[in-house]
Formats: sequence, structure tokens, C-alpha cells
Amino acid sequence: MSKNISFISSWRLFSSLVIMSALAFGILSPLAAGAQNVTDALKGLNTTANKIGAFQDQTGDNIDSSFLATKAGQIIGLVLSLIGVLFLGLMIYAGIMWMTAGGNEQAITKAKDLLVNAAIGIVIVFSAYAITVFLGNQFIE
Repeated sequence: MSKNISFISSWRLFSSLVIMSALAFGILSPLAAGAQNVTDALKGLNTTANKIGAFQDQTGDNIDSSFLATKAGQIIGLVLSLIGVLFLGLMIYAGIMWMTAGGNEQAITKAKDLLVNAAIGIVIVFSAYAITVFLGNQFIE
């Protein structure tokens, strides 16, 4: 009887993987065909951005990328991107820890603590960024 159950379980797993793979390839294959138009899309986005006043200086030219504030903004954006990737990695790691805990309460508690601490950390980082932007705008005006 147990052989039949394991056979049925493995058959369900196999059929689920086949269905998910078929769906993934069916959804992703049109995306690969549209990848040739990425340069056209970026060119269109740059053209649109050049028409918006926030992306131009007083003379109507594009903002000089060597300007100190622009470089600082690029660095801050890079750091925030890395923090976001780190947050995602911690969430995935904690989720895997929780799924593989096997009922061990100590491992589950450790995974929960990691999830909570990662969430608190990302809230602190983006709150600090929001406060800095707000205060910076207040001092500029």
C-alpha cells in the first residue's frame, strides 16, 4: 500500500513540474522575442525624460552627470539597491530556514527572528532615506 502512495505522490509531483514548466515557457517565450526592442524602449524613455523639466537645468540642457549632487544621488541609489537585494536574500534565506525546520521550535524561532529583524532593518533604512530627502528639500527651499 505504501508503494502505491509513494508512486502516486511522485507522479503528482512530476505532473506538477511538467505543467509549471509548460506554463513558464509559454509565458516567457514571448518576452524573449520582445527583447530586441529594449534599445528602442530605452531610447524612448530617454527622449521622454529630456522633455520633463525636472531632468533639465535652467538652460534646457541635460543635467551634467559630473555634478556632485548627481554623483551622490547615484551612489545613494546604488547603496539602496544593494540593501534591497540583501533584504530579499535574507527573506529567502529565512523562508528556507523555516520550511526546512521540520517542526524544530528553535529553528522556527530563529527563522522568525531573522524575518522580523530584516523587516525592521529595511523600514529603518528607508525611513532614514525619507527623512534625509525631506530635510534636504526643506534646506534647499
